[in-house]
Amino acid sequence: MLERIWRMLVKEFIQILRDPRMKGVIFLMPIVQSLVFGYAVTTDVRDVKTAVYDLDSSAASRDLVSRFVRSGYFQVVARVGNDHAAQELVDRGEVSTVLRINRGFEDGLRAGRTEELQVIVDGTDSNTAGIVLVYAGRIAGEFSNQVLAARLSRAGGGRADTRRVEAETRAWFNENLESRNFYVPGVIAIIVMLVTLMLTSMAVVREKEIGTMEQIIVTPITPVEFILGKTVPFALVGFADVLLVTLIGVGWFGIPIRGSLPLLLLATALYLMTTLGIGLFVSTVSETQQQAMMTTFFFYLPAVLLSGFMFPIANMPVVVQWLTYLNPLRYFLVVIRGVFLKGVGVDILWPQLVGLAVMGVLTLWMASTRFKKTVA
Repeated sequence: MLERIWRMLVKEFIQILRDPRMKGVIFLMPIVQSLVFGYAVTTDVRDVKTAVYDLDSSAASRDLVSRFVRSGYFQVVARVGNDHAAQELVDRGEVSTVLRINRGFEDGLRAGRTEELQVIVDGTDSNTAGIVLVYAGRIAGEFSNQVLAARLSRAGGGRADTRRVEAETRAWFNENLESRNFYVPGVIAIIVMLVTLMLTSMAVVREKEIGTMEQIIVTPITPVEFILGKTVPFALVGFADVLLVTLIGVGWFGIPIRGSLPLLLLATALYLMTTLGIGLFVSTVSETQQQAMMTTFFFYLPAVLLSGFMFPIANMPVVVQWLTYLNPLRYFLVVIRGVFLKGVGVDILWPQLVGLAVMGVLTLWMASTRFKKTVA
């Protein structure tokens, strides 16, 4: 039995490594995707291109605008003198934010009146617009507190403290709130799923296309040995990709890994059981490699979208939230982010590990059963 499995492993590795395109998929694609996702997939909002429409041109209005620039979130790229020019810049996409300060802004503050700062944002990207408005509200609030303190000081003849309740915020596990720390560990999960699904889904169907399936069937090899011979090489490829992308994340992007590496590898093994099982099942129901690839993407894209990688599962409809429990990527993302960022262990992550183990056994059993029927 061991000799037959060993010969299957050798055969699969020879088939994988003698194909230059396959080597690119296994080794080059994870590196490229890690770098692309690491740099491109970010929700941080900085250097927002801003136009200033300052009708007052006073010391107070310039002070307020300079606060926006010093914050690091806003970059003033234009100054306009009328509403039409401001709208044209937004329409062209040259700026996404306009700060409008009316005439009499400084005089009104000195007279003790309430003055308004109008912040106009491009709402086509609602997420970015919401973040920009939060930043603008915070800067305007600090400016308003200082104006109020100056008024009270003048009225009382001494120093006034306008602080009432001050929140001291602290972010755990991702102190600087870098979105890259959140996304790069997730990239490991989706890359491993993509590579192992693609390779495994074409494993059996390739034998059918090149006509070697009949030769394998007449050998003494059993279905279990055949499944092991087909999955173990791709499992080793999956482990290599996990270590490769982890090395890039930690060494290149500086992503912390605070948890246990053996726990990460254990979770990877359970996760690979599910992806390899699904890939084998797809391979047994497909007649050509094109069908296998299309079916793989039919599963892969919804799995990524419904995993919590980009969109919070809690914001999805309840029915869709229940469907996500059938998605192995959902469990592995919790594990990999917990290991990387939180440093938690089995005592916290055991529900996800159990979920992956159950799904892995079920998918491999389904693939094995389907393969027996195919052979029969």
